[in-house]
Amino acid sequence: MLTILGNKTKYCDGVSRRSFLKIGGLSMGAVGGTTLTDLLRAESVSPAPHTQKSIINIFLGGGPPHQDMWEIKTEAPAEIRGEFSPISTAVPGIQIGECFPKLAAMMDKLVVIRSVVGCSGGHDAFQCFSGWDRRSLASIGGRPSIGSCLAKLRGPSDPAIPPTVALANKTKHGPWSEPGASGFLGAGYQAFRPSGDGMDDLKLNGVTLERLRDREQLLTGLDGLKRNADATGIMDGVDAFTQAAFGVLTSSKLADALDISKEPAEVRERYGDGKPYKYQYDGAPTCNDHILMARRLVEAGVRSVTLSFGRWDSHGANFDLVRDHGTKLDQAVSALVQDLEERGMLDDVTIVVWGEFGRTPRINKGAGRDHWPQVSCALMAGGGMRTGQAIGATNRLGERPISRPVDMQEVVATAYHNLGIDTMNTTISDPTGRPQFLVDKREPIRELV
Repeated sequence: MLTILGNKTKYCDGVSRRSFLKIGGLSMGAVGGTTLTDLLRAESVSPAPHTQKSIINIFLGGGPPHQDMWEIKTEAPAEIRGEFSPISTAVPGIQIGECFPKLAAMMDKLVVIRSVVGCSGGHDAFQCFSGWDRRSLASIGGRPSIGSCLAKLRGPSDPAIPPTVALANKTKHGPWSEPGASGFLGAGYQAFRPSGDGMDDLKLNGVTLERLRDREQLLTGLDGLKRNADATGIMDGVDAFTQAAFGVLTSSKLADALDISKEPAEVRERYGDGKPYKYQYDGAPTCNDHILMARRLVEAGVRSVTLSFGRWDSHGANFDLVRDHGTKLDQAVSALVQDLEERGMLDDVTIVVWGEFGRTPRINKGAGRDHWPQVSCALMAGGGMRTGQAIGATNRLGERPISRPVDMQEVVATAYHNLGIDTMNTTISDPTGRPQFLVDKREPIRELV
């Protein structure tokens, strides 16, 4: 790993430290982690992009309560309905939960899906980031995430910017901070993690670029020795990939995108910081900074950004949790939509906000809701979609869809469509050489495209 230290900044984990950029180890022979050079080598075989389209995938780890957010059950009995009331939105006839007034005011730019089905029941981000059950093709590495597929199909939009970035800080329940798996595509297509673990850090605290270039020369010399001993010709392209890796390390583009202190104070205030962090336990913090950082990353050229917002596993104190998490999510996502629109980027960036499943209709003795894979929900925006809609509905008790069930794979197919990828015809070959479609249910949500 490489850590470049700069001015002190407070990050969403509450630790005050210098701004930083960590990038995987440069050694071509490193074992136990993916190097930046590996990523660049894999991406170099991809065709150059034509149009910059991006996705920001906001994972609500733990399973958000659909009936307390986008479809309040006013006609249900007290033990089902809960404590929240619906509020009107900018679109006549559409109401959402009272914790989301800012999003309600821009409902014409949003889509709520109230009838998401196909949840596998896994307590993780895998399905939200890929569309697939984790068990699919597990024997050959598993299915790749949206970001990894974009890295394969589109490559980087800029040599100094990774195509896919994962912002989630490590959580005690690890699957809630998954970056989006590269699956059978291999480690070369996995997401770049600014705070990721891997090899020992190489800290450039006061080290000049000249000294960094000395390291480059050393690596070049070592690679020359390897090339001399290589009879297959595999090492012939090493120098080019190493040069590309150093190009990223010595560029300020990625570091600048990760540094939200460069934003005007009024913009940072609009997003908020999501503090104090409550109900986090073994999950992610409500880090609004990450949502602002996601906008900066897609603006810099990143194709896919994943992040984990809050810990929604509300087996107890569900309504207190939703008041806390929901209000912060309302502020950050509404700011994101407004920000992208003001910058002329909203049609080019797809926003998806969802979790791995829903919550039980019946409230338990601890004022909580338990796991409910039978139906879930999603919020979408941007991507050139026909917004201002509420799609689907559940029955009076919020148990199951009664109109327009939307499979999780349809949401992912819609994201691919917005990204300019034809899911009906696009395949990626797995390690056996067999072509694999990106999703099984390949048509996007017809109401949105």
